[in-house]
Amino acid sequence: MPRRSYDQYCAVARALDAVGDRWTLLIVRELLGGSRRYTDLHADLPGVSTDMLASRLKDMERDGLVTRRRLAPPGAASVYALTDRGRALLPALTALADWGAPALDTKRPTDAVRAHWFAVPLLTRLAEHFTDGTDVVDITLDEGRFHILLSGDTGPGYADGPAEHPDVRLHMDTATCADLAHDHLSVAQAIAAGRIAVTRPDTGAADGDDGGNEADGPGEAHRRKATTA
Repeated sequence: MPRRSYDQYCAVARALDAVGDRWTLLIVRELLGGSRRYTDLHADLPGVSTDMLASRLKDMERDGLVTRRRLAPPGAASVYALTDRGRALLPALTALADWGAPALDTKRPTDAVRAHWFAVPLLTRLAEHFTDGTDVVDITLDEGRFHILLSGDTGPGYADGPAEHPDVRLHMDTATCADLAHDHLSVAQAIAAGRIAVTRPDTGAADGDDGGNEADGPGEAHRRKATTA
């Protein structure tokens, strides 16, 4: 199939030539969490057909957004990862998440949800709150668990599943995540209101009103950890 293009000498048009198709930016959202197998991507992109996902990944390889490589045995599966150009889309996704957050006011009965879908809007909010050298933030929702990296060799990012050595653990619900994304409350306000339970693994002490809430809550059965290099 020939490449579709707006055929406009414009930076916005050129960007949309590469990422303007349906599902492309959501694939980027998934791969910002690390390398993924095709089956993992399909599982965390409910609604995409297998043909559409394969087509989009092929287009993204062609445009230099993702790379594909074969795992060594016994894995023997292909994994997809973002290139530097693909990872550079994080600020664009962050801006889109901020713009789209007001539409999270009501969860529709047909809406799917994955815990790590909140990682992108939480990145900036947590970076603004944790200015004490905290780097790895482990987050547990009822739907599952993911962790955020506030800094690193390739800049801020996230990964699905629990962090091996988190600096802090947070436990909250999806409504709190949506309110944070919409700036209805700050991280500090959510902690003070008891909507976020905070645990420091190095001391075992919990911040806030309730010291008995650990961030090892429910939702683990549905997690699929990102495939790493």
